[in-house]
Amino acid sequence: MAQNTSSAVMAQRHDKDDKTDYYPTPLWATRAFCNWLEGNVGCLDKLSCTEPACGEGHMSRALSEYFSSVASSDLVDRGFGQVQDYLIGYEGKSDWVITNPPFAFAKEFILKSFEVASHGVAMLVRTSFLESEDRYLQLFKPFPPSFVAQYVERVPMFKGRIDSSGGTATSYCWVVWLKEDFNGGGHTRLHWIPKSKNKFVRMGDWD
Repeated sequence: MAQNTSSAVMAQRHDKDDKTDYYPTPLWATRAFCNWLEGNVGCLDKLSCTEPACGEGHMSRALSEYFSSVASSDLVDRGFGQVQDYLIGYEGKSDWVITNPPFAFAKEFILKSFEVASHGVAMLVRTSFLESEDRYLQLFKPFPPSFVAQYVERVPMFKGRIDSSGGTATSYCWVVWLKEDFNGGGHTRLHWIPKSKNKFVRMGDWD
């Protein structure tokens, strides 16, 4: 699948202040998802993973507890992983791509990840991402997700920081594509990720 690397798209990507869309993911939320993922697709510990919007490494740290290797990168240097533009010129491969993408470029991240991943793609997005006629026609209709996994509790995320306190009015879910389902009839299964924070928080998560 060819990527749109036109000058207009590249200019939009680089002119945007990427830091304004940086909302680190609490480690417990990633662990809860990986636990759900193992229950539905099998063990992950022999598989590789790419995290292309790694920020300061919060999601990568949790993913490394489940996958054999995690390749981490980000457009902005935040002291973790490689500094690399995932949408332009990235040529790495892995079994899975799992990330919390910049909302404005989530669709582009997903389409790019279809080329990178051999097993599956999972994106953490606002539940409202499932709306929009454009996303339906350009993404969900031609590439129906295998799963939508909705958190039953809210996952508080804060601009530019991770915080153990506070709440949020925003609902999040994971949209998951299994490569084996690409030609499988397009049936999306809705699942819920049970209340998980107390179970999956670890000492040092908020450092």
